[in-house]
Amino acid sequence: MLWLKERGISCVAKSVLNSEELDKSIAQLIVVSRNDGYAQGYAECSQHVNSALKVNWDTSKSATYGADTGAALATLKTEFNSL
Repeated sequence: MLWLKERGISCVAKSVLNSEELDKSIAQLIVVSRNDGYAQGYAECSQHVNSALKVNWDTSKSATYGADTGAALATLKTEFNSL
């Protein structure tokens, strides 16, 4: 038990934390989270512009138009949690 406590558990933890699969999953999660943040921020900003200027800002040419970034983020979160 002493060996397991002093060395075994730390070896398992290091193996998990240094795994390539975890690194890839976290990298994908960061990219998708950032994309969703940009999309949500752009949508919020355009709503403020519409409200302030009393115009209908055309967002159809934005990079995030029609992209369901929230669904991609939810999918990756589920995959990460089951990793």
